[in-house]
Amino acid sequence: MSAMCPTAAISVGARVITSRDLLSSSRRVKTGARAPTQRRDRGLAVTTNAFVPAGARIAGVGMALPKQALTNDDLSELVDTNDTWIRSRTGIGKRHVISGDESLTSLASEAALNALAMANVKPEDVDLIILATSSPDDAFGSACTVQASIGATGALAYDLTAACSGFVVGMVNGVHFLRGGEYENVLVIGADVLSRYVDWRDRGTCILFGDGAGACLLTRTENPEDCALLGFDMHSDGTGNGNLTAAFTSESQLAKTAKPTSESDGAASGTGGFANIQMNGQEVFKFAVRTVPDTLNKSLAKAKITPEEIDHLVLHQANQRIIDGAAKKFGLGREKVVSNIEKYGNTSAGSVPIAMAEAVLEGRIKKGDIVATVGFGAGLTWASAIFRW
Repeated sequence: MSAMCPTAAISVGARVITSRDLLSSSRRVKTGARAPTQRRDRGLAVTTNAFVPAGARIAGVGMALPKQALTNDDLSELVDTNDTWIRSRTGIGKRHVISGDESLTSLASEAALNALAMANVKPEDVDLIILATSSPDDAFGSACTVQASIGATGALAYDLTAACSGFVVGMVNGVHFLRGGEYENVLVIGADVLSRYVDWRDRGTCILFGDGAGACLLTRTENPEDCALLGFDMHSDGTGNGNLTAAFTSESQLAKTAKPTSESDGAASGTGGFANIQMNGQEVFKFAVRTVPDTLNKSLAKAKITPEEIDHLVLHQANQRIIDGAAKKFGLGREKVVSNIEKYGNTSAGSVPIAMAEAVLEGRIKKGDIVATVGFGAGLTWASAIFRW
């Protein structure tokens, strides 16, 4: 898959109408006009300002974290562990977890508003919201509640589930919506509250995960060549799904009966839910070590960028050893590696945008910088993308 936007084509009988034809035919239409107009071309209705090639830029970023933090010492009071053991294996020192009235929606909304404020864009001017999450507040998703919460009254909103790769996949989605010329502002959010699905008496998983959200506002540019996304690569392998799961469970499912015909009223009327996270740590680690260099190499090749040209490497914050290994593989010094796993742990879809936002707020990532991003996790999924800031 390539980040370059190919010339789109529509077949009408023996004639092929390309996006370049549409671009030529729409010269008279004011660039950026929000209300589309139509013409007829041999019976084909053509929206003249839709699918006109455009570019995309990163306009603003934001992040949000729960108020409550759990240090490694706090966890040592819950399970048989200690600060030295956790840090030596993961690099994590603490993590944040939701409490009180905090939720996935509240964190995602806060991060989104922060990104909009940086971009100086009003919520009502957002056209599309993509919420990457595996832990929505509702089984039907949380993108629409985020839309309502921030006042993005004109935006389409939908959830995207690709686990820890979700934000990178969402960014690629968002850029392509803008490059089609239909939208002006696309808000991409990565957020998770996996503390809901952690067994806080399981030393193997409770030390890893934290809650948080990050967001990025993408804005359309008139010049198709002016595109922040330089190259990308995305994959899935469902045969490895069993290595990292939080499976749905219910009384009727455990009894292997259809819910409406369950013998007990409890099973027939009972609620279902998701089990705590189960992870084969060794297999997931080997998967990450194998796929991260491969996907990043492919994105770099598509972007025609060398590893030496990378200004910042932003990996999914799953384990400091994975981050260090990737940096060494590509010959990147510590000054080029963005890592905040020590402070926040693994925030799943939130980890890449939180790391990006924090680096921007600290003045590390600046305009014109080349930023290499990689996400990997449950599914199994993995994705990378190269951006020019």
